[in-house]
Amino acid sequence: MRFTTFVLDRTSQALGRGPSISKLVVLFAVSSGGLVAYADSRLDNGVEIPQGPPKKKVVVLGTGWAGTSFLKNLDTSLYDVQVVSPRNYFAFTPLLPSVTCGTVEARSIVEPIRNIVKKKDGQVKFWEAECFKIDPANKKVLCRSNIGTNLDGNGEFAVEYDYLVVALGAKSNTFNTPGVEENCHFLKEIEDAQKIRRSVMDCFERACLPNLSDEEREKNLHFVVVGGGPTGVEFAAELHDYVSEDLAKLYPNVKDLVKISVIEAGEHILTMFDKRITKFAEDKFQRDGINVKTNFKVVKVSNKAITMTNPSTGEVSVPYGMAVWSTGIGTRPVMMDLMKEVGQAGRRVLGTDEWLRVLGTNNVYALGDCATISQRKVMEDVSAIFKVADKDNSGTLTVKEIKEVLDDICVRYPQVELYLKTKQMTDFSYLLKDSTGNVNEDSIELNIEEFKKALANVDSQVKNLPATAQVAAQQGEYLARCFNRMKQCEEKPEGPRRIREPGRHRFRPFRYRHLGQFAPLGGEQTAAQLPGDWISIGHSTQWLWYSVYASKQVSWRTRMLVVSDWTRRFIFGRDSSCI
Repeated sequence: MRFTTFVLDRTSQALGRGPSISKLVVLFAVSSGGLVAYADSRLDNGVEIPQGPPKKKVVVLGTGWAGTSFLKNLDTSLYDVQVVSPRNYFAFTPLLPSVTCGTVEARSIVEPIRNIVKKKDGQVKFWEAECFKIDPANKKVLCRSNIGTNLDGNGEFAVEYDYLVVALGAKSNTFNTPGVEENCHFLKEIEDAQKIRRSVMDCFERACLPNLSDEEREKNLHFVVVGGGPTGVEFAAELHDYVSEDLAKLYPNVKDLVKISVIEAGEHILTMFDKRITKFAEDKFQRDGINVKTNFKVVKVSNKAITMTNPSTGEVSVPYGMAVWSTGIGTRPVMMDLMKEVGQAGRRVLGTDEWLRVLGTNNVYALGDCATISQRKVMEDVSAIFKVADKDNSGTLTVKEIKEVLDDICVRYPQVELYLKTKQMTDFSYLLKDSTGNVNEDSIELNIEEFKKALANVDSQVKNLPATAQVAAQQGEYLARCFNRMKQCEEKPEGPRRIREPGRHRFRPFRYRHLGQFAPLGGEQTAAQLPGDWISIGHSTQWLWYSVYASKQVSWRTRMLVVSDWTRRFIFGRDSSCI
């Protein structure tokens, strides 16, 4: 094979513009007809062309609501982004109860994470592995492959980071109740919903066997839901519809033996909703024949019966065929280890500041169900707030001076705004009234003790955010915006210790905007609690639920699949095959 090489000197001298810039070397492979070309990236004097500083490495743990929302909104061209998750997809978890009964197929609510990141600028690396240790001191995370590969002999590898975003979610909370892990189903992941679907069908098929007594059939067809929150209630409603609309036609001999029970430790179900919704849900379940047992605490679960206690009846054992445990969330082991590392041992969940930065760390952020915001108390900073507001150093504050800093105070301490709303006030001027009942913004003044008195009850308004998909998605979007502006502002996505310093950019703390919540109750009826204390219940609200959940899908592919599943169910009913 013969090669012919031409060196083309691209010089500015040929154009009369100065010294040579670079060389382009073209190599012809004559016998093969191939052509190879490369450009010399060096100047003629041998100096390398500067490539710019390396990008900061952002490692994201988890592909749930928080992690996916962060990835979708992050400008990935600014960073070297690496994602680690034990699952290679995002799941639309609010529709998991629909998957358990075949209303929606499992694949219709999942989107491969690579489909999401391939649309982003810049290369995003993804590894399907589980993080089992976070080392904030050395800025690295230890991961373990869960797909049967053999990396370094044991499938373990380390990933270093400049910024770490922890969005690992949470596990189901069993409250250390004996037998729950071994005998109950959970409803947190796609795999959980698929197992429940198979288990429901197994219970019906087992009840049809000829060698069972009526008592054994009743036991097999008793479905128990432990927990009266949104997930448990929605699953119970879905299961009732599945049985009454589909399975009753396929299993006519045992349809009258089916029993669905909801066990709740509190006095009512759906306690996070308005009381009107709670009452409607309880009345509807009673009409539908769903047995709601309130004030019952489950103390033990065996493979045959659930043991629970009630103040009036004492201990009761109830036989069951299938049990679903839906009583809240617990902390994953890797998060418990991280809490010990950063001095948060003993907490229920990892604590962050209002900018989602993990307390006690640098460049580590946590969002979603695995963390909670530790809202700073006003009374801790009241002296500093007073000093900033007292611009003339008089030792007192006028109404005018308070109004000038009130907006900044409300940004830094959201509980102040909530307190003013509950008192139907716009400021603290009610404390500055003179003997005639009027307020003089300049002459009537407030000293430090009176200012403390005005803020004494403000911190009572501090509330933890609910562990919902809505909160996690908003946190991911917020943190991504902070990261997108980080280089522009040359600051970390964090704010001041106290109130915002005038004349200097600061990221505002995270503020959750509640957009409403739904509670599907079966029979094509849904309850909705929307902003502004607007309560809507009925068939029309079900169509609102359809439209909102379809629009919130992560892609047009999943949106079309979900809508087609709903349409298929209306026409052909739910699929009852046990696969």
